[in-house]
Amino acid sequence: MTIIEVDNIYRAFGRVQAVNGLSFKIDAGQIVGFIGANGAGKTTTMRLMVTLDVPDAGRIEICNLNTLDHPHEIRRLIGWMPDHFEAYPNMDVWEYLDFYGRAFGLHGAERTRRVDEVLAFTDMDVLAERPSNALSKGQTQRLCLARALLSDPQVLVLDEPAAGLDPKARIEFKNLVKLLAARGKTLFISSHILSELGEMCDHLLFIDNGRMVHHGTSESLRFHKSDGHLHVRLRCLDEAYRLEQWLAARPGITRRGEQADYIELVVEKAGDAPPEAQLAALLQELLAAGLRVYEFHRIERKLEDAFVEILGGQPS
Repeated sequence: MTIIEVDNIYRAFGRVQAVNGLSFKIDAGQIVGFIGANGAGKTTTMRLMVTLDVPDAGRIEICNLNTLDHPHEIRRLIGWMPDHFEAYPNMDVWEYLDFYGRAFGLHGAERTRRVDEVLAFTDMDVLAERPSNALSKGQTQRLCLARALLSDPQVLVLDEPAAGLDPKARIEFKNLVKLLAARGKTLFISSHILSELGEMCDHLLFIDNGRMVHHGTSESLRFHKSDGHLHVRLRCLDEAYRLEQWLAARPGITRRGEQADYIELVVEKAGDAPPEAQLAALLQELLAAGLRVYEFHRIERKLEDAFVEILGGQPS
């Protein structure tokens, strides 16, 4: 079921076209990574999605509600975590969240229960009495996430949530994202840390100059090389000539380059067969031929390389 639909939106600031005919759809329960260079239009797009700005043209729907016609309803459905926010002096963590609970229209025992729930979920309950402006960077990000969760939104839009976090805080944040996805939330996350998005997200959406340049699964980017073939790293205990003899009888498989400690095979994609099935059959053939294989895996490319490759193929 489609929960977010962005249809041909435009947004300009003077002569700068920040968003330029962008369209995409996101299904309920997906974790989508939103990727682009600085100035690509990510933050503008997210602000349009959460009703903090309006497009010059085009349409955005969240849970089948148009952002222009139903902004107040949509704000109850979306949890927004901006890339920067300020906590307030003279207000501890619990008071900070209680204040925003009131802003969300929560009352009495319901508000208290909800504040306590989001504090526990983000592991901020032990810091409930800490001044909200005296937290570490990681704690501050968790406080912002807790604020976004107060209304129990169906959709979370997170702008650079892991920026500036140390490794431990990044791991904690990734765990929270996975827990939210397990609860059925839809997450839309922008970040410059592509490897991290690859670990968290099942889909990745690339934009450049306000335009879509890629929308697909993380797996398709990591494993699908630009030549369309399957690339396999292989190590076996046999002499190289035995493998060369085996390869000579298989025109659809070639050896690539000369590596000191492993062999890379380039395998032509076989029609509509799933890559996993084709690779499983290839491994069975190697073993049936008596080759003593002790390492066999599909070569993964870095998401950074995929991003640069995709942008390199776009018109300027």
